[in-house]
Amino acid sequence: MILYLDTSALLKKYFKEYASTDVISMWKKAMAIATSSVAYAETMASIYRKKREVTMDESVFSNILNSFHRDWQSFICVEVNNNLNETIDKLVAVYPLRGFDAIHLASAMIINEKVSEDFVFTCFDNRLLLAANSEGLSTYPEKLESGS
Repeated sequence: MILYLDTSALLKKYFKEYASTDVISMWKKAMAIATSSVAYAETMASIYRKKREVTMDESVFSNILNSFHRDWQSFICVEVNNNLNETIDKLVAVYPLRGFDAIHLASAMIINEKVSEDFVFTCFDNRLLLAANSEGLSTYPEKLESGS
């Protein structure tokens, strides 16, 4: 299986949150982890924001950063380019997606088209999940509780 993680799913590896255990379990079973290149900036910003907002031991913070940097080297990353923009154009015309969500969905669709392995798109945003399901992607979770 190839597991695509948007940033909301990716962060669950580094911070104990709802569904962290499930995401980590899927991660361990995956043949490869895929994401968009924009996930780097989103994840780094989130890690530093969490450090500012909660009391975090410097060694814990350092371990999280080091773990993310190691993991990042192994990811399949989709770059934002004109080919991706064509897919984004089609998606935002149909679905009420935020910019980075459109990038993640377009990235996942491009990878899904090119692989023969099982492919699972993972995110924790209802609009993005609904759009991914409508585009025929297998998702985790299949849907979220209302209000997500």
